[in-house]
Amino acid sequence: MDYKLTDFLPTTKKECELRGWDQLDIILFSGDAYIDHPAFGPAVIGRTLEAHGYKIAIVPQPDWHGDFRDFKKLGRPRLFFGISPGAMDSMVNRYTANRRMRSEDAFSPDSRHDMRPDYPSIVYTQILKKLYPDVPVALGGIEASLRRISHYDYWQDKLKKCILCDSGADIILYGMGEKSIIALAEALESGRKIQEIRDIPQTVFLCKEDEIPGGIREDDILLHSHEECLHNKKGQAENVRHLEEECNKVHAQRMIQPVDNKMAVVNPPFPVMTTEELDASFDLPYTRLPHPKYKGKTIPAYEMIKFSVNLHRGCFGGCSFCTISAHQGKFVVCRSKESILKEVKKIIQMPDFKGYLSDLGGPSANMYGMHGNNPKACERCKRPSCVHPQICPNLNTDHSKLLDIYHAVDALPGIKKSFIGSGVRYDLLLHKSKDEKINEAARQYTRELITKHVSGRLKVAPEHTSPEVLKFMRKPSFDLFYEFKRIFDKINKEEGLNQQIIPYFISSHPGCHEEDMAELAVITKGLDFHLEQVQDFTPTPMTISTETWYTGYDPYTLEPVFSAKTPKEKLAQRMFFFWYKPEERRAIESELRRIGRADLIDKLYDRKAPGGGFHKGKVRFDDKAIGSTYNNPGVGRGAKGKRGAGRNAERFAPKGYGNVGCYDEEKYLNNGRPLHNGKPGRGKATNGKGYPANNRANNGRANNANANIRDAVAAARAELRAAKEQGSGFFKDKKKKSFNPNFDDNNRSRRGGRR
Repeated sequence: MDYKLTDFLPTTKKECELRGWDQLDIILFSGDAYIDHPAFGPAVIGRTLEAHGYKIAIVPQPDWHGDFRDFKKLGRPRLFFGISPGAMDSMVNRYTANRRMRSEDAFSPDSRHDMRPDYPSIVYTQILKKLYPDVPVALGGIEASLRRISHYDYWQDKLKKCILCDSGADIILYGMGEKSIIALAEALESGRKIQEIRDIPQTVFLCKEDEIPGGIREDDILLHSHEECLHNKKGQAENVRHLEEECNKVHAQRMIQPVDNKMAVVNPPFPVMTTEELDASFDLPYTRLPHPKYKGKTIPAYEMIKFSVNLHRGCFGGCSFCTISAHQGKFVVCRSKESILKEVKKIIQMPDFKGYLSDLGGPSANMYGMHGNNPKACERCKRPSCVHPQICPNLNTDHSKLLDIYHAVDALPGIKKSFIGSGVRYDLLLHKSKDEKINEAARQYTRELITKHVSGRLKVAPEHTSPEVLKFMRKPSFDLFYEFKRIFDKINKEEGLNQQIIPYFISSHPGCHEEDMAELAVITKGLDFHLEQVQDFTPTPMTISTETWYTGYDPYTLEPVFSAKTPKEKLAQRMFFFWYKPEERRAIESELRRIGRADLIDKLYDRKAPGGGFHKGKVRFDDKAIGSTYNNPGVGRGAKGKRGAGRNAERFAPKGYGNVGCYDEEKYLNNGRPLHNGKPGRGKATNGKGYPANNRANNGRANNANANIRDAVAAARAELRAAKEQGSGFFKDKKKKSFNPNFDDNNRSRRGGRR
């Protein structure tokens, strides 16, 4: 379909004149290029305002140098300026985990890296306030949303105030802004001054204590002041815990933080959007294209998602390093099937569409349609995660609605294949429900995902192998990854496929020690992974992990937590990802000896290991990152035998491995034979390891690999118990660490006054 210039929101004076506009109601400034697509916030907000009758324009990536002509070219808006720094936090977008400036910006034409400043929310606001001091400025987008109270800024390495203080803006619209932007526009339209607008949900404003609407009420949460947090890191940790709690509640409380002799007031969010409201946002008249001004230029972020469809908002995973719940909330809101199919049909009509959808997903691909069986229980709940440490018994994990979407989309003429590019929660797939229909839907979804929606490589995110680190991350046990990989391999073999599973991992996360990374290397070597999708932990504003990293305390227990902080400490962890590269071997061996884990050297560099050992004195390796397949399960001697007195030795395989969730041992582990005391081979002659004597011959290499893993578990657990009892090895002089994501009444909010 051919679009005219007037089919896009205007970006210049000329485009406004083409519409017959001599003055705009609202002008939006964006740190991203203008892409008229529902995946990009400025387009969503602009189209939402347009649908309510407002004259709206977007100034994408204005030049903040020189005479500020980009800030002047559209003149003074009738109501207010809106600022969105972009779809990503500007500092994450511009800098690596090592604070090095990136050479490319995926949200800019031709990946130019110089199209936005650091902290656009602050820079753009200060320019606009200088030019138009009497015009209100509203901040939105991820940058402002996650800086709405005192927060640690990794790039300046300091605790920063609410971004209203540094920017001079009048109000923050946090989270997804469709409702709050309309409420603000209507309030200003009615003649109210920005200083009087204090009652809009999902907003943050600064005022004096005696100006707080209704005063400080009994049910308000009074946070530690910014000034106190500068000297009291436990206070900062507590503040962030309260923020997360209120993001995850149906009926949230107002939060107030003293700062600079004023009060930063955080109003509770709007009620969760309905399906009808979400459909209305996605059904707006987007062209789904970059603005014509970018003709001949490539915008990588757009190329990545132009043939993808977002099915829902929200995520109840509660991963401690993730900002989704703080921005979108944990309650999943789903689009209707009709709205989804309508968008897919638009994609089919795009001239360069070849029949392949890159993604049918969301924040987590397989949360569509999931909700609490008892809504009243959800209304009282403030758990940060519905799936950690265990899947909530109130959660309906039925995949049937999602399967129905997949089938309806794949049946459309013009669709050859739809891929699932979003992350899949395999703990939801493996969960055993009391309803067998739900279990059958999970098995069906798993099979269809692997056989119909994977483009050769399925990416999943176990993030780590250490039980302790995974607790801090709020990620499921690595045992479940073993289980999912086994099922993945089995289905591939049955269907004659040769697909790979590619895991994502994070180093230097709070609670992670070098030893944890060394053991991760041994474990992933045993699974024949040469890792590609790895990264150092980057402290991003307002996540639980970031505040743990900065304060040194778990925000829920206030117990001390170790974090690798210096470049040397972080490098020492990251290098273990690349054990298979010859240039890393010397440093790895030296570090293992230094930390007292020389026992792991032989597990990484074993002359006899079939999957990654020596060949004529050198490690065999492939620069290309790989994942194992059913033909090469790769469990070699790197995962065998005694593993030393590591602090996280209990990790190789689940208890009663194969007896996880809706995939039971009778179907998938023991060739239809029941388990006895968690072990296969009941009533059969065994090889001394709980397995039938003819196991190797009958079951092949895959089952032999599982046996190797079990052997390692038994030895490792015994050694770990002994080390703990004796207080030796790593456990010498170590304090016990704990993590309690399900906090109790002793951790409840302070109300009615500040300490």
